[in-house]
Amino acid sequence: MRQEAFGINVIPPKKPATFLQLVLRALKDTTLIVLQVAAVVSIVLSFFHAQEKHEDSGNKDPAKAAVQNDSDEQAPPWIEGVAILVAVVVVVLVTAFNDYSKERQFRGLQNKIENAHYFSVVRARNVTQLPLSEILVGDICQIKYGDMLPADGLLIQGSDLKVDESSLTGESDHVKKSETTDPLLYSGTTVMEGSGRMVVTGIGVNSQAGIIMTLLGATDKGKEGKEAGKSKVNQKKKVKNQSCS
Repeated sequence: MRQEAFGINVIPPKKPATFLQLVLRALKDTTLIVLQVAAVVSIVLSFFHAQEKHEDSGNKDPAKAAVQNDSDEQAPPWIEGVAILVAVVVVVLVTAFNDYSKERQFRGLQNKIENAHYFSVVRARNVTQLPLSEILVGDICQIKYGDMLPADGLLIQGSDLKVDESSLTGESDHVKKSETTDPLLYSGTTVMEGSGRMVVTGIGVNSQAGIIMTLLGATDKGKEGKEAGKSKVNQKKKVKNQSCS
């Protein structure tokens, strides 16, 4: 029921670029654009030059024209432009293939890292180690020194708990958390001192980390996701101000 109502604790990554998109991206390189223009100009000028030579050969002595034609057949004037285009194609394909391979390797490594991380969750009065993706809204998580919080939560029990929220606010000072003064905990922050328990209130794209990634365009969500993220940020700020007052 909770999974159907609130979803799972997964932030959907942005769709990987296709090979064709990587090719088009590589073609936008300034150096390659200059080479493409130079190749096209070289080919066009070679045809005009060949036409002019053909017209001039009709007015010259036949013996001299034959000698000139033999020398021209050794190296066609358009060969330089075609060679440049071939070089550009090779560079673009190699660049796109390398980027495509790196992106696939990165996503495979990211999936392995996400599946390898476990967190202590209290379910049915037992403490179990669950993958981060299986944490649901309403779960009670045990937090301790060194833990990076996988979801947003409300502190229900704490002992000298201090959290590093520099990833969200940019401030290096550790924030002291307690059940009465500042009980809100955010995903992506790190526990620096103490321990405690929190009840999960936001996961996935609805967590603080998910909202930030949505606003930065790093997730596979459109304009609706960005607007929802902004409203969620404003709502969390109001709740935090009310709890501090």
